[in-house]
Amino acid sequence: MSRTYRIKATQVLPVSQQQAWDYFSNPNNLQHITPPSMGFTVTSETDEGRIYPGLIIEYRIKPVLGIPVYWMTEITHVRPFEFFVDEQRYGPYSLWHHQHHFNPVAGGVEMTDIVHYRIPLGMLGDLANAMFVRRKLDTLFEYRRNIIPKLLLT
Repeated sequence: MSRTYRIKATQVLPVSQQQAWDYFSNPNNLQHITPPSMGFTVTSETDEGRIYPGLIIEYRIKPVLGIPVYWMTEITHVRPFEFFVDEQRYGPYSLWHHQHHFNPVAGGVEMTDIVHYRIPLGMLGDLANAMFVRRKLDTLFEYRRNIIPKLLLT
């Protein structure tokens, strides 16, 4: 079995908790905060653009060499304005558990993403993580760190 990896990314956004929640709880905004090179598109209907426990979201993503991959997640927990969790139901990981937290702080809201993930194929998956998966995820969160303030302030 592969190892379980963890990524934690935190940034302070100069917006209210309500503004942050309204933006990030809308699945239609996911493609705007994902690098264009990943070819990310939401392919499912997203019911009024708001999350709720049990919501299934389907995507197409091209994480490696432009090869399209189907990915399905479920929103499993929601505490409005504070946090939500999405978990993979089908896709490239053997485990994907992504927490999104929103805490008011001086000057805005602190947004924290905590991802636990595991790659299939045992030692080969661990090697893939060391060679490119972790870098790809770090690049994704770095992209978000740069693009999100611009999107929220326009």
